[in-house]
Amino acid sequence: MHQEKIIKIVIVGGGFAGLTLANELSKNDFARVTLVDRNNYHLFSPLLYQVATGFVDASNISYPFRRMFKRRKNLRFVLGELKQVVPEGKFIVTSAGLISYDHLVFAMGAKTNFFGNGNIEKQAMPMKTLDDALRFRNHLLLNMEKASRTTDPQERERLLTVVISGGGPTGVEIAGMLAEMKRNILAKEYPELKNTTADLHLVTSGGVLLRPMSPKAQQESLGVLAELGVKVSFNAAVTDYSDGLVRLSNGKTIATENFIWAAGVSAAETPGLGIVSLCDGGRIAVNCYNKVIGAQNIYAIGDQCIQTADPKYPKGHPQVVAVAIQQARRLAGNFKRCQMGKWPMPFEYKEKGSMAIISKYKAVADLPFGSFKGLPAWLLWLVVHIIPIAGFGNKLKLCCNWFWSLVTNDPTLRLIIRPDRGTPNSKIS
Repeated sequence: MHQEKIIKIVIVGGGFAGLTLANELSKNDFARVTLVDRNNYHLFSPLLYQVATGFVDASNISYPFRRMFKRRKNLRFVLGELKQVVPEGKFIVTSAGLISYDHLVFAMGAKTNFFGNGNIEKQAMPMKTLDDALRFRNHLLLNMEKASRTTDPQERERLLTVVISGGGPTGVEIAGMLAEMKRNILAKEYPELKNTTADLHLVTSGGVLLRPMSPKAQQESLGVLAELGVKVSFNAAVTDYSDGLVRLSNGKTIATENFIWAAGVSAAETPGLGIVSLCDGGRIAVNCYNKVIGAQNIYAIGDQCIQTADPKYPKGHPQVVAVAIQQARRLAGNFKRCQMGKWPMPFEYKEKGSMAIISKYKAVADLPFGSFKGLPAWLLWLVVHIIPIAGFGNKLKLCCNWFWSLVTNDPTLRLIIRPDRGTPNSKIS
């Protein structure tokens, strides 16, 4: 960092890291901030699976950047996708044109990682973007309609069976939500399917669910999913998906037209930055101040970067929201400190805990002061996920949607609205 009276700071990516940094910097007169994102809204991604299953509306977990920034005189938004970084010229090339910078911050997060399997990338349904969630909802509802019309029992079972690959929070949470949907909605609204088998499979290459969480949380999640009828397969990686068949590493196959891929992520790409700064999974290597190693005036925060300087996390921090927000706040503070002629402070992650919802009234939470499960963890999960939602109106609408769905066991957002028949997977920037 270097001292200037007014500095142009360009942030690429409007997720939790990018938005937090932009908001923090906008409080300072020395900064002229430009936020670039391929979407015109900030997305509260932890609730994507609830959009995918029709429990909340897409507008409840997304908020337009321009509306958030309308009173910030030193903060502007550019709708565009990163095409190239030109470090020697201190500018980036986007789909909206060239943007120059004094300091550049990458905060583009992560994208779905298919580990080089072309069939899975082409045919599976990821759960990383709002488009992904809406596409899966349309796909699932259309298959339910097809199943209600067919007279072939095998075809009906294939149309209703769902396979989820990935035993992390996303896989567990969507499995629980789909199980609730099957239990409370399928027979009630589709009388033609009343006595039809509709298996729900959760497969993971590991030996436990929710691997980063405590054994108590892992056992609770497995027990609740088993009660809901979810068939969990451990130590069974998905090796291929083609012709309506999910193939597992243990030799088994599962026939399904509904395959969700939640088994891995890789960092968003930064063309032009150079491979010298990239590590496993495409993550950008940064020092203790989140400055990109081998680059000048370029920084990376959140899921897109890996920092090994923190003594407590020598292999890098977990790719979770709390890390992204804390790194953004520290970087904003360091920009201010440097403007005041002070030395920047290194980043140290303060663990806030982790949690996952499994089903109605059932959740798990590992916090610094203890682990919880069941109703207390579920209530805590609701509070934690309501607070960060952008916009009071969104908070209110989300609460109303949750309340109605819980009381009636009948969410009303199962709409098929012009399903996207284009490319099944989308990349974020």
